[in-house]
Amino acid sequence: MRVACIAVVVTFWAALALALEVEDQRLYEGTGDVTLRIVSTADLEVFEPFLQAFHADNPQITLDYTVASSADLHAAIRRGAGFDVAISSAMDLQFQLVNDGFARPHRSPATEALPEWARWRDRIFAFTTEPAVVVISTERFAGLPLPTTRQELIAVLRDNPDRFRGAVGTYDVRASGLGYLFATQEARATDAYWRLSEVMGRLEPRLYCCSGQMIDDVAAGRLALAYNVLGSYAAERLARGSGGSVRILRMTDFANAILRTAVIPAASGYPEEAGRFVDRLLAIGLRAAPEGWPLPPLREMTEVAGAGFGPIRLGPGLLVYLDPLNRRSFLGEWVNAIEQR
Repeated sequence: MRVACIAVVVTFWAALALALEVEDQRLYEGTGDVTLRIVSTADLEVFEPFLQAFHADNPQITLDYTVASSADLHAAIRRGAGFDVAISSAMDLQFQLVNDGFARPHRSPATEALPEWARWRDRIFAFTTEPAVVVISTERFAGLPLPTTRQELIAVLRDNPDRFRGAVGTYDVRASGLGYLFATQEARATDAYWRLSEVMGRLEPRLYCCSGQMIDDVAAGRLALAYNVLGSYAAERLARGSGGSVRILRMTDFANAILRTAVIPAASGYPEEAGRFVDRLLAIGLRAAPEGWPLPPLREMTEVAGAGFGPIRLGPGLLVYLDPLNRRSFLGEWVNAIEQR
């Protein structure tokens, strides 16, 4: 029986390898027969406290946690990979999975406790509100005014090309689902987006898949600035004391705030246990105080907007830039702005 179980695991991971590129993975062995497979864009550093707490309360369940990019996660669920919970910061891709029938419904007292803006048709559930921020190296900005708006950031970059050439980081929106979401929503909200993109494009920017890598490169001095990274990741690194000369800047003119969401894929083999996992997520998301877990709780939309952030809302509007023609057009403009020759 033990050999048969190993064979099943090997077969699963062989099939999974064809579906997505695994960035990290951790197994929490349980005492029972159920293995709950979670695929997520959240780094283990920020998600492990929750996994450990859930496993302590449910020791009979084995947790198999896989970290992947939002684009790979989305593609894997569409191909029917055998995950029981999918967690992503790319709201638009998650919503598309739900809209196209790749998610199971789930209703419980925990889901009913969510505000209307944090769930949609009992299939997608938000548990954090996270703003996009700018992360800078204070050493690289020494002697320069710290920008608080995009126009000020444009001026600093434009007036100091030698200091910032090759030292500005942002998402490669062709590969990053979250980066694409931030870029399209920002382009809709402010005319300064394209002007800033053009200025960054003249500075030979470095392109990334993930917030964590950008923040690490700022902390290491390889970047002077990382644009539109997740504020929760930046705050977590500062809290660990690994930030060094890193500082978080919040643009006061406008900043997106994403809802990190969870869905139960239609291919889940353990929907009841998956629902229990999601319910625990939502309970932590609705906690009154932000302490106790690196990822922030849900915040009322009015509170977020009042703090200078523009929340991205769950709904069909998220599908606009996933239309192939709209995506091709947007990426063409983005490439012209960012990859100047």
